[in-house]
Amino acid sequence: MVVDDHPLWRDGVARDLAEEGFDVVATADGVASAATRAAAVRPDVVLMDMQMPDGTGTEATAQVLRAHPAARVLVLSASDERDDVLDAIKAGATGYLVKSAQRSELVAAVVATGDGQAVFTPGLAGLVLGEYRRISRAPDTDADDPVLTPRETEVLRHVAKGMSSKQIATRLDISTRTVENHVGATLRKLQLGNRVELTRYAIEHDLDDDAAQA
Repeated sequence: MVVDDHPLWRDGVARDLAEEGFDVVATADGVASAATRAAAVRPDVVLMDMQMPDGTGTEATAQVLRAHPAARVLVLSASDERDDVLDAIKAGATGYLVKSAQRSELVAAVVATGDGQAVFTPGLAGLVLGEYRRISRAPDTDADDPVLTPRETEVLRHVAKGMSSKQIATRLDISTRTVENHVGATLRKLQLGNRVELTRYAIEHDLDDDAAQA
């Protein structure tokens, strides 16, 4: 589903995605219509603008996810302002692209979002990681955290950077199945539901040192 208040842009993105083989089940031009249509058509991925006549993309993201919690929201916005990016992620967006992205980048981002990966325009991932490091840790935050093995922690670091299981397997010289086993074990230990939640855990617990330097 494509949510944007500019008809030419909204229809153009929807057309481009349809031409790439995606099933565009709906479009919406505001917060209220986005929530209503998400509940009705239950899209896998929602492309979300940040500025709409009846509210913000942050509000729309929160309402869409309340209406259809299984949806994954990828923001596609002209704004790369820090507050917009962070507010969208805190509202539940999986990732954030600016509208200057190429069509091929958008297509790849939609596929990755549908697979549960966190996707960001280059430069924005470091902003998000740095901000979560700054605000999310209290002195006793880690007191009751489950204990991960060194390999699970290593895999988690790569998950936090949005790498696929195949990419992680190549990087660590292990099988894709082994990577998935480590991800599954980590999800169970941390009582998280999917790779997006796992990514947020890594961000909040300062496990992505390499990405912070990117």
